[in-house]
Amino acid sequence: MLGMSFAGIGNLRRMGRGETVAYDDHDFNEPSVRRGFHMAGGITKVICRISRARFHQSCGLTAVEKARPLTRIQTKRRRKILEAALEIFSTHGFRGATIDQIAEAAGMSKPNLLYYFRSKEEIHSTLIKRLLDDWLQPLRDLDADGDPMAELQSYIRRKMEMSRDFPREGRLFTNEILQGAPHTLEMLQDVLKPLVDEKVKVIAGWMKDGRIARTDPYHLIFSLWATTQHYADFEVQVRAVLGPDRSGERLFEDGAQFLEQLYLNGLSPEASRN
Repeated sequence: MLGMSFAGIGNLRRMGRGETVAYDDHDFNEPSVRRGFHMAGGITKVICRISRARFHQSCGLTAVEKARPLTRIQTKRRRKILEAALEIFSTHGFRGATIDQIAEAAGMSKPNLLYYFRSKEEIHSTLIKRLLDDWLQPLRDLDADGDPMAELQSYIRRKMEMSRDFPREGRLFTNEILQGAPHTLEMLQDVLKPLVDEKVKVIAGWMKDGRIARTDPYHLIFSLWATTQHYADFEVQVRAVLGPDRSGERLFEDGAQFLEQLYLNGLSPEASRN
């Protein structure tokens, strides 16, 4: 192989007959495809389409170069890919989704997409990790020192708001669970379970102190997940059953008020004494 470099262009290396790779320091994340040389402003640019891993290997990037912070443009393009992937995965599931579908939805070529993410699995994993982090935040915020009824009411309200505002994210996670959590089981065991165990102790403490009715805290959390998530996963069914008069802007507000009444009345200390 014949290696060479140019100031302001970056590393250049011949990969084979008629195929050469280069990256531009000013547009580091956008390798494209072409054979031969292109003269622009007196600087030689050679571009070819390759995967991210092959690009790093071929251009001999150092660990420091690989660890460079993303530029604003690079960050924007990664977000665009993830947004497109969210739509595809939430519609078709992991098995039914393809890199070609995601690339088309993102408005870029498949090789360029693969520069940012090495595989469909990596895109899916990135989405799931972000989703799980956001999805668990209301549970993290459940405060042991707060008023139990106010804390539970806030939790129900926030979960309903997430079902209203992020239905695709909810369907993405539901599809993953329905398939046996092949890509998230480790996260469920290492992240979700410890958090639920922690909040179960909080709820059990409220029960022990007589501040809410006694019940199984684990199944209480499961039922809260099920009832609030229903409005995201089965939104079409909910709207069809309620009809146009009741499926407008107040749908989620009405649902939230109902669930607050159901749970807060059922968990009131008086309920356990009746």
